[in-house]
Amino acid sequence: MAVLTFREALGQAMAEEMERDPNVFLMGEEVGLYNGAYKVSKGLLDRFGPRRVWDAPISEAGFAGLGVGAAMSGTRPIIEFMTWNFGIQAFDQIVNHAAKMLYMSGGQFNMPIVFRGPNGAAHMLGAQHSQAYEPMITNIPGMKVVTCSTPYDGKGLLKSAIRDNNPVLFLESEMMYGMKGEVPDEEYLIPLGVGDIKREGKDVTLIAWNKVLHKTLEAAEALAKEGISAEVLDPRTLQPLDEDLIFASVRKTHRLVIVEEAWSFGSVGSQIADRVQKECFDDLDAPVGRVTNEFVPMPYNEAQEERVVPSVERIVAAVKQALYL
Repeated sequence: MAVLTFREALGQAMAEEMERDPNVFLMGEEVGLYNGAYKVSKGLLDRFGPRRVWDAPISEAGFAGLGVGAAMSGTRPIIEFMTWNFGIQAFDQIVNHAAKMLYMSGGQFNMPIVFRGPNGAAHMLGAQHSQAYEPMITNIPGMKVVTCSTPYDGKGLLKSAIRDNNPVLFLESEMMYGMKGEVPDEEYLIPLGVGDIKREGKDVTLIAWNKVLHKTLEAAEALAKEGISAEVLDPRTLQPLDEDLIFASVRKTHRLVIVEEAWSFGSVGSQIADRVQKECFDDLDAPVGRVTNEFVPMPYNEAQEERVVPSVERIVAAVKQALYL
């Protein structure tokens, strides 16, 4: 089994799908000659040529719209945003065209398109480049929203996303592109809509995704040293959620803390908390806890940035509150 960086695993996923299906192509800013802003598309232009790897102008609305039209015509575009903070320029194309096309055409047009790029804060990028968009994009019917936390998951989920006939919004992280992990040599797929238990436990369920999953695993390790057994669950797909897995875990541990890199109001964590209190009310021994970004624009200052995002210490404190310790 190979050990790959996150960027290598994602690049492999795209290369394998482009090799398998000539209708798959990649388009975005600097994806070709520059090998990608984060080098995820390294080598793809040399391997597949300029008809399959397109360097787009600095116009997210323009090339997202081109991708929507291409998907309507029978191809399978992968649209890379340098960051989802820039991807908001394309929200009209994503929300009003990609998400609604199957419905508004009466089922005549599938929309096999993947919009992918890093989501959330990186490091000292300021308020305009540090936002987590999953609360907005999961609130739109007609799209699937996928997030990945390990190189293994990233590759398997991206391959499934590319093969899906629905628009898929794929959330990565600048901070994880250099992370290494084991990736099978043989082909594999991870189905969309299926979560994963990253750590078994019995005292409390922790739900987290993307890069805060790793802080959550650190918190679970710290709690274990105090005799507290935390189960860590990664939903992997945020829309649709694997509710059965979430409910089963909560019914086992009887406590839930949700960790997310987003503002607290109207978030994915809010939705999970609502579904759990409705379906697992009698199984809960404590109110659902939540650890989120502070409800402020992201500061540029490094120390202040650390105060805004979820930390291991805040996660541990939330778990102890749930356990009445």
